[in-house]
Amino acid sequence: MRDESPAGMNSGGRKLVIAIDGPAGSGKSTLAALLARRYGYTNIETGSMYRALAFKAIESGLSLDDERALAALADKLRIELVPHPDGNRVLLDGTDVTERLRSQAVTDAASKVSVHPAVREWMVAAQRKMGAGGGIVMEGRDIGTKVFPDAEVKIFLDAAPEIRGTRRFQQSPAEAAHEASVVAELQARDQRDRTRANSPLVPAPDAVLIDSTYLTLDQVLARAVEVIEAKLGQMTSSRS
Repeated sequence: MRDESPAGMNSGGRKLVIAIDGPAGSGKSTLAALLARRYGYTNIETGSMYRALAFKAIESGLSLDDERALAALADKLRIELVPHPDGNRVLLDGTDVTERLRSQAVTDAASKVSVHPAVREWMVAAQRKMGAGGGIVMEGRDIGTKVFPDAEVKIFLDAAPEIRGTRRFQQSPAEAAHEASVVAELQARDQRDRTRANSPLVPAPDAVLIDSTYLTLDQVLARAVEVIEAKLGQMTSSRS
């Protein structure tokens, strides 16, 4: 008998948790947005949450090395991700700060605050609460390993550093003196992310690796949809 479950929903009626991890510039945010739109899911950008905290820390004059102060600040914040046709709007304590979070200074600061275990623990708790009911696409660096280790679909999206650096430079060339400097900063960020003691950037053992170095966006999307549909098919078969 043919299963009539709606797109993105297993035969038990529950929508999936789709975890997308990978380094900076790999295309996680773009892929997550496209998948969320395709399946009618909520796109939760964890990077925006870290940038919101970093932005508030800069505004408050806090040291990005002061773990205790940053964790205390996080406890007082209200971060909301509001769906919009052009992507999520980020509300910080009720104020739309989306555009201000895109600066290179805030991006760099977010990478630095994210290394603190207390900050990451706060973020993990907040992210789990957001995705508790399923029906989400969550992208970040430790979603499949730490935030949702039981996610039904885990994708690790990667690309060569030079390709990722070029993509970042093309996104905001006015903020970088030279493309080489963007690549260098991205490699430094990779080093911080991969070697931090708490939740380092590594693929989950059961994640599907997609290397986008030589793939178009359409090809990456098609491969991700293939992975999701295969999982939905497996889950349907196991219940029939």
